[in-house]
Amino acid sequence: MDPISTLIRMARLEATVDVRCLLAGRHVLDNPPRPGQVPFHLLLEGHCVVEFGDRTVELRAGDVLVLPGAGQHRVRVVAEDPPAPPERQLSGSVETLRSAGTSSIDLFCGHYTYRVGAGELLFAGLPDILHASFGAGAGSPLRLLGELVRHEATLDGPGAGALLASLCEALLVLVLRGDGRERRATTNLARPWTAVTDAGLRAVVDAVVREPEKPWTIDGLARVAGVSRATLVRHFSAATGMGIADFVTRTRMMIAADLLTTTGRGLDDVAARVGYRSTSAFGKAFRAATGTTPARLRRTAGQVGR
Repeated sequence: MDPISTLIRMARLEATVDVRCLLAGRHVLDNPPRPGQVPFHLLLEGHCVVEFGDRTVELRAGDVLVLPGAGQHRVRVVAEDPPAPPERQLSGSVETLRSAGTSSIDLFCGHYTYRVGAGELLFAGLPDILHASFGAGAGSPLRLLGELVRHEATLDGPGAGALLASLCEALLVLVLRGDGRERRATTNLARPWTAVTDAGLRAVVDAVVREPEKPWTIDGLARVAGVSRATLVRHFSAATGMGIADFVTRTRMMIAADLLTTTGRGLDDVAARVGYRSTSAFGKAFRAATGTTPARLRRTAGQVGR
């Protein structure tokens, strides 16, 4: 299994569409902080500006915004006409805000929840704001995915909620994989480490995720990448926003958290599986990365799962 698929599986995501916005004219949508949730916005038609304090991101048709740590934000619908008051329409799967007349936007707003431990570490290791621009043309992966999302939201038939959740999980995978475009300097947004395109860096990511128990060093990973130590350190930091050692530790702790919350393995076994010969050294590293102990995480996950 490839690294992104492995990490998504460990995070045990659940996606929910909160509201579909079919709005005519200018509108402002305020989004309060959502502790324990990761908001997302999928724009299939129209033009929006999303504001995070003094930062802004423009969204156009085929854009996706995922917000692992952005907190409160505001969505402004860009349109020439004055706002047409929307009606709130409730259905079994999707709530819709719909204005009379021709819509300026078709915007899906939702959120992801995740498993305590592994999921928290995954999102904590990502930039606060993830912006992917796939476009709406024939070659866009969102052309079919977006139509399926629209179809299920409109039809609202049996199983629509489950289908929408799966489609929105696929949406996150696309964002983590990256849109393949050079980020405009004006956005000043970092790419997720999952979207590295350099073959050597991808080999490093793959090696650590597949074999976290190995005694990885920067020199050893430089050999995996086929570059010098200095080149790996420089390129990895520039591409991912984190150091090699931090990436190795974070990956190991994600895998450990998954084992702690999904298996009955002892702490010695879990520690060895992620490259620690000493249970105490593992516990110290785990607490530094997660803010809790392995035993406490296991108890918490058990209580949440009841």
